[in-house]
Amino acid sequence: MSTTLLSPATVAGLSLQNRVVMAPMTRSRALGNVPGELMATYYGQRAGAGLLITEGTSPSPNGLGYARIPGLFNAEQAQGWAAVAKAAHAGGARVSIQLMHAGRIGHPANLPEGAELLAPSAIAAAGQVWTDTQGMQDHPVPRAMTAADIASTRDDYVRSAILAREAGIDLVELHAANGYLLGQFLNPKSNQRSDEYGGSAENRRRFLLELVDATVAAIGAGRVGVRLSPFNAFNDLAANYEGEAEEALALVDELSKRGIAYLSLIATPGAVSPEFVDAVRKRFAGTLILAGDYDAARAEADLKAGRADLIAFGRPFIANPDLPARLASGAALAPMQADKLYTPGPEGYTDYPALRESAAA
Repeated sequence: MSTTLLSPATVAGLSLQNRVVMAPMTRSRALGNVPGELMATYYGQRAGAGLLITEGTSPSPNGLGYARIPGLFNAEQAQGWAAVAKAAHAGGARVSIQLMHAGRIGHPANLPEGAELLAPSAIAAAGQVWTDTQGMQDHPVPRAMTAADIASTRDDYVRSAILAREAGIDLVELHAANGYLLGQFLNPKSNQRSDEYGGSAENRRRFLLELVDATVAAIGAGRVGVRLSPFNAFNDLAANYEGEAEEALALVDELSKRGIAYLSLIATPGAVSPEFVDAVRKRFAGTLILAGDYDAARAEADLKAGRADLIAFGRPFIANPDLPARLASGAALAPMQADKLYTPGPEGYTDYPALRESAAA
C-alpha cells in the first residue's frame, strides 16, 4: 500500500509515528473499575498506532454504567492509567484517554455504593444492560440532573483530566457521541429540560461547551479532543431529526473557535454523508479524525483527498494488535472472538498473537 496512512503526523505539536488511530472500545477488563496490569499489556501490544484512544473511562462513580469499565477519579485508578501510558509510550504511541460518563445508560448493580444514574431528563433509555450480579436488566429511569449536579459533574471531568495529565496521558477526549451523557444533553429525545440546558440547540450544547472551556482552562486547548456522532440512534437517541445537520455544524464551529487539539467524527458510510464530512472538514481548524468501518484502501483514499488527518480503526485492532504492521504488509487480518469482547480475563483480549508470532508458531 502507499505510505500516507503510515506517514508521521502531529496533533497540537505532539508527534505521531503514523496516522493510524486505535478507536475507543469498551472491553470491560477493569476489575473494581481500576485499570490493572492486564490493561497495560493490552494497550502496550497495540502501541504501533500513532495514537491510542482508550476505552470510555468514567470521571465519576455516577458514570460507571457498564460492568467493569475503568474510572479515573481516585489515586489507585490514576496509578493504573500511568502504567498504561508507560506501556503505550514504550511502543511509540501517544495516548488520549476518553472520558465517558454513561449517564442514563447503565444500572445501579454496576455502580458503587452511593452512586446513582443521572441524566439530562428523567427518561429511561430503551433496551437492556449487562450486570455481573443480575444478568441483563432494563435501563431504569435516571434522576434528572439539577443545576448543582451539572456543576459538580463538570468539576468531576476537570479533575479527571488533571489526573490524566499527571499520570502521563498525552490527551483527553470528551466523549459526546454514542448516546452517553454529553450526547444525551445534545439530543432532543433524551434532553427535555426547560432550563438553560434544554430546549433550543444552543441550550442543549451548553453543557458540552462549558465542559470544554473548563477542561481547556485546566490542561490547555492543545490537550483536549472531542468525539461526536451525529445522525446516530445508538442508545435510544433521535437520529436524522429536523435540523440535526445544522445543529451539528454549529457545534463544530464552536469547537473550532476554542482551538482544541482534535475532533473525532464517527462517519460510517450510509449514516453520514460525504458532503457532511466535507463540511466538517472545512469548518474545523484542528486535527480531524474520521472513524467508521474503515479499511486500508478507504483510509488511504480519504487521507490523500485531504478529508481527514488521521483515521481511527476499531474492531480490526481487537484481534490484530499489530494492525499498522499488517496494513503496511497487506497481510490478512485475524478474526476476533465476538463472544469474548466483554468477558473478564485475558482470553479474547491480550492473547491475540502479532503477525510475527503467528508466523513463528
